[in-house]
Amino acid sequence: MLEPFILGLTHLLIPANFFFLIIGILVGLTLGVIPGLGGLVGLSIFLPFSFTLNPFQSFAFMIGLTSIACTSDTIPAVLISVPGTAASMATILDGYPMAKKGEAGRALGAAYMASMLGGIFGAAVLFFSIPIIRTIIFLFGAPELFMLTILGISMVGAISGNEPIKGLLVGGFGLFLGMVGLDPVMGVERWTFGQLYLWDGLPLIPVGLGIFALPEIADLVIRGTKIAEVPKKVMKGASIGVRDVFKNYFLMIRSAIIGTWIGAIPGLGGAVADWVSYGHALQTEKGATNTFGKGDVRGVIASETSNNAKEGGALIPTLAFGVPGSASMALILGGFMIQGITPGPDMLSKHLDLTFLMVWCIIFANLMGAGICLVLTKWIAKLCFINVHRLMPPILVAVFLASFQTKRSLGDLITLLSVGSLGWLMKRFDWPRPPLILGFILCRISENYFFISLDRYGPEFFLRPIVLIILVIILATLYYGLRQKKTEDAIKKKLLK
Repeated sequence: MLEPFILGLTHLLIPANFFFLIIGILVGLTLGVIPGLGGLVGLSIFLPFSFTLNPFQSFAFMIGLTSIACTSDTIPAVLISVPGTAASMATILDGYPMAKKGEAGRALGAAYMASMLGGIFGAAVLFFSIPIIRTIIFLFGAPELFMLTILGISMVGAISGNEPIKGLLVGGFGLFLGMVGLDPVMGVERWTFGQLYLWDGLPLIPVGLGIFALPEIADLVIRGTKIAEVPKKVMKGASIGVRDVFKNYFLMIRSAIIGTWIGAIPGLGGAVADWVSYGHALQTEKGATNTFGKGDVRGVIASETSNNAKEGGALIPTLAFGVPGSASMALILGGFMIQGITPGPDMLSKHLDLTFLMVWCIIFANLMGAGICLVLTKWIAKLCFINVHRLMPPILVAVFLASFQTKRSLGDLITLLSVGSLGWLMKRFDWPRPPLILGFILCRISENYFFISLDRYGPEFFLRPIVLIILVIILATLYYGLRQKKTEDAIKKKLLK
């Protein structure tokens, strides 16, 4: 394990690879601070440009972007009570009251340090879990991998949106979109309507941009923002916040564990991690019931530690089993497909150096991101006060160019606008969108594993012990999802009071 771990660091320190990591960090910081964008939209926009990069450059960029977007999203959450991404919603509860009391610098300092340590903790868990996963993954054949793809879809669907049933329906619709094109086994046309463009299926890039980027851009333009001025002494007292993290080190460790654990469960992600960690701190910290929600730095530490720690955890099922730990990881899974790499046993054997490069990317991204934010927050914060009508035109141009370069066909733009319209309607009517892209990406993977399993083992593959265990987990997940959403809503209402 030591040799590929060092080899991963060597690959990262190659100037070209390290350059793309820095670019990813800067893009992630920029998108995280603009309310409504964030790492998910950023990945959707920039994923197509990874076609021309080698795997090390491509994943250095993507991991750098996703790892750090949850650090800079604290800035608008603390300063203007608007979350930069869904992962910073719980931070508002204490971060904004601290800013109103003149302690914005202390809140931001604590958030940056907690985010950095949480991200490094998640990377460490990913590193130490690899030897354990390697011994398990080789017990899995095509039947088990097929069931894992179904498990990933069921988990995401069961806990997405206001109604779990909606998530399952959207995940099923994503599977349907993934089936468009020629049958990979028999070569029969499916839902192509005689269009040659659809023979290879709907391309990932226009679908991803349409379901995530276009709806967010349209919503931002419709809502608009007012231009305001950044507070002059925004980082006053940041050193006090940094010390607060170390004073509350046990809370930070517990929150990091919660974030990593939630990240490793496919479908949960940062929007849940920060609430669970905040709720845990509220229940366990001394005097929290009287001070949380009124400007207690411990609330900021708990939520910010967990939402960065989740990234390392989310990579565990993505790399080992090809089951995305979050919507962002689903797009990274799309990046694997673009590079011709199959997650699973190959990532823990043939491409182990690439796996460890990702571990190092998380570590470097969190170290550099927190440092940049501590030094440059006064200037970075100005981004969250820019009028969106000035910002959107260049972003729209990037979205359309990224989509068009997929096949360089008019069909790319038609797909982008069609899926974008669907995504906007889903957003307006509160239907979850991540299950669609996960179902779309996992469709071909699950279909291939299913045909291999059926051809090699026959229908009896459903009776294999590990397959039956995964089937029980799927059923338990569906049952848990139906009940968990009610509990989560009740906790949020209680916290918001």
